[in-house]
Amino acid sequence: MQKSKRVFKLDWVSGGIIACVLFLAIFGCVMVYSASCYNAEIHYGDQYFFLKKQIIGVVLGAAALVALSFVNHHKLKKFKWWAVGITLVLLGLVFIPGIGIENYGAKRWIGFGGFSIQPSEIAKFVLVFFCAVHLSENFENVKTFKAILPPLCVGGAFCALVIIEPNMSITICMALVLFVMLFIGGLAKKHFMWLGSAAAVAMPLLIILEPYRVKRLMAFVDPWASPQGEGFQLIQSLYALGAGGLFGVGLFESRQKYLFLPFSESDFIFSIIAEELGFFGCAFILGIYLVLVILLIKVARRASTRYGALLATGIAAVIAIQTILNIAVISGSIPPTGLPLPFISAGSTSLMVFMGAIGIALNIYKDSKKNII
Repeated sequence: MQKSKRVFKLDWVSGGIIACVLFLAIFGCVMVYSASCYNAEIHYGDQYFFLKKQIIGVVLGAAALVALSFVNHHKLKKFKWWAVGITLVLLGLVFIPGIGIENYGAKRWIGFGGFSIQPSEIAKFVLVFFCAVHLSENFENVKTFKAILPPLCVGGAFCALVIIEPNMSITICMALVLFVMLFIGGLAKKHFMWLGSAAAVAMPLLIILEPYRVKRLMAFVDPWASPQGEGFQLIQSLYALGAGGLFGVGLFESRQKYLFLPFSESDFIFSIIAEELGFFGCAFILGIYLVLVILLIKVARRASTRYGALLATGIAAVIAIQTILNIAVISGSIPPTGLPLPFISAGSTSLMVFMGAIGIALNIYKDSKKNII
């Protein structure tokens, strides 16, 4: 009698996740080229400069997705403190001269030869991983403050190092992710209220302590008060959104990408998408994100362990929160701050980390299925 083999079959959940991610990544390459070709030609003498880097990111990200989908996520639990320690070291290295790379007054990258990474992109998912492990192991005591202290300390350390880069957008994203993880992990209502009150006090203080953040806040309130200063980027983004109308001006036909809209290939790429593809194109892309998040939540609901459920939910939360914040910024719904659009914005580190996280989510789903044929 032949032995049964355990294999994983793609179904509408796992197949849908892969389809959504691949579509967003490939679409991202198209939009990165469209948004950056003129800028890349002017500054680097190669209109494909950003596209080439993005393709490398997609290839490495796809490799990470496939590799991590075969790594037993349960075996990763024993590395939770190693992951935290390595992430703290990486976040600290951005401040070391010769290793850290500074752009536009911010130290957010570390470089090795011609290769650079952004540790804050890694920190978001390490925080999710640590919270998932700790909260699942301490579920019986999660209502006590002692049980939630380690996630608060790890999250606080990550946020502190990221905010002094400075990078308030990623700090806000990580803080929101931490709140989500604690909430779904069973945080007591009184602790949730205390933490929410502390965050409400900390937010205005962080803005007041940095003059440039105050200027950005004023630009958000009335960008036309400084159309050539702090309000310039938001105004150009709004021009792009308005020009797109319902159906857009056409793929590759953006006018704002001609050095009018700064960071059009990265943080503000959705403005170019809106200009070229219009309202319906934007709605379609947001629909893909929505489907992806829903499928990841289904993975969480079907997970065989509490740890797997928390981990999958955290991955979905990072994607949802970062997408919402990015759209809110480019539409002028919240003060402008730099935050890439998952899977689409230019940035190899972001691509690899997000796609790697999807690989872990697929492994969680694989563990819950355990198909036998």
